[in-house]
Amino acid sequence: MKITLLKGSNDKKSFKLFETLGAKVNTIDDLEKTDDKIQELIREDYTTIIMTSEVAGFSESIIKKYNRTNDIKIIITPSK
Repeated sequence: MKITLLKGSNDKKSFKLFETLGAKVNTIDDLEKTDDKIQELIREDYTTIIMTSEVAGFSESIIKKYNRTNDIKIIITPSK
């Protein structure tokens, strides 16, 4: 099981603890390309994607698609 975190590049506060502990946090410069980034992470065999609500707001269709499958877990957390 591979887990990744996903936030917007302007978000400096979300997932700060994870970054401090050495976890890789993916950032998106253009939130309009959120779906592309999620697809890329899935191709890289990530099975759990934790993202901020800000990022999730740009990806309704992809979240609905993977909400129906047990292979990929998408978890949405509040933005800080």
